[in-house]
Amino acid sequence: MSDNLVLDGEVREGFILLGKKGVYKVEKFLGEGSFGRVAKCKKLGTDKVVAIKIVSGSAQTEINLLKELSKIDGDKHNLVKMVDCFRYKSYTCIAMELLDQSLYDFMRERYNQPLTVEEIKTIAWQMIVALKGLESINLVHCDIKLDNIMLVDQVSEPFRVKLIDFGVSDKITNMRTGRLMQNMVYRAPEVHLGLPLDQRVDMWSLGYVLCVLYTGTFIHGWDSEYDIIRAMVNMQEKSVSDRFDFWSFDQLIPDHLEAAKKREVEQFVDLLKRMLMMDPSKRISPSEALRHPFFTLGRMQPTAGSNNTKPAAVEVHQQHEATQATNVPQRPAAVLQESHKPEKKPGRIQQQRDAIKNHQGARRKRNPATQQNRDFGQRLQTEAEIRRRRF
Repeated sequence: MSDNLVLDGEVREGFILLGKKGVYKVEKFLGEGSFGRVAKCKKLGTDKVVAIKIVSGSAQTEINLLKELSKIDGDKHNLVKMVDCFRYKSYTCIAMELLDQSLYDFMRERYNQPLTVEEIKTIAWQMIVALKGLESINLVHCDIKLDNIMLVDQVSEPFRVKLIDFGVSDKITNMRTGRLMQNMVYRAPEVHLGLPLDQRVDMWSLGYVLCVLYTGTFIHGWDSEYDIIRAMVNMQEKSVSDRFDFWSFDQLIPDHLEAAKKREVEQFVDLLKRMLMMDPSKRISPSEALRHPFFTLGRMQPTAGSNNTKPAAVEVHQQHEATQATNVPQRPAAVLQESHKPEKKPGRIQQQRDAIKNHQGARRKRNPATQQNRDFGQRLQTEAEIRRRRF
């Protein structure tokens, strides 16, 4: 018997794990957290490599949810796929497809340089499709953040992404008022304040992710729930488009496209405003978001019965590179920018902060929807203040 066959003790590199659908050799550990560890493993007898999540306890809830996910096409809906599940002593091992890296790590490696609107559009479309898929089987992810959105293969498929980590996900019918969920930075206002919850908490978190990708920075602090709620209200007071001068920071756009690009970014900001509505009843749904002009303006609409296995946003993202026909995958604009080795300094992020400061004095006419959103936010802030004083 091999010395590396796991019989007792903790799983280590080189160990052999006996699964239900194959035998796996642990090559290296990719990361760990409160949930357990994730290992890169080779499926013996094949050329397949998987990621195995090693969790203390039964993890039965997560397994059941992953089985629910298997009811829909993981590739079509941009959701990670489970390939095997088995037990080792007191641990549960969940084998999933191996992906590239998280958006959190990707942004960190490029010193938080913001993405272009086209790159964000590609990611946004795929994640909204993922939310629509979850909604179709009555699931809520409950923990959408940069860490849980993975690039599939940034070299061969630039900005193709999948949603991962369903460890705290739940059925919509199980969502209870007052339940604490989501990372505090990405947490929807209704979660902060103990209001009724449903799948719309995911749309808020995704909207926040898109803001971070474009600005290269978090849009509010996270010292306390009260401070976050106050920042949310301030954001609604100014409106997202007032708080961030988005379009002037996209330095990758040629001058002759400036007018068209400005229109596109205006649509992007409008989508963000709808995703980040304080009142969840007014927040945009996945189906509505996919029909938003940010995705449809000036583009051919997908026809009924068309093959949607390849996300439409990926096709949109690649249309501008059609004149550079080649069999070699083109490096995305973000990577081309990084290849010039910009000086390690605040650069665009500091420019954003300066522009935000200068821009906050600008007053814009509010429409009735913006006013309603602001009023709802003020009510939430009042409730947050009451809770803060009470506790």
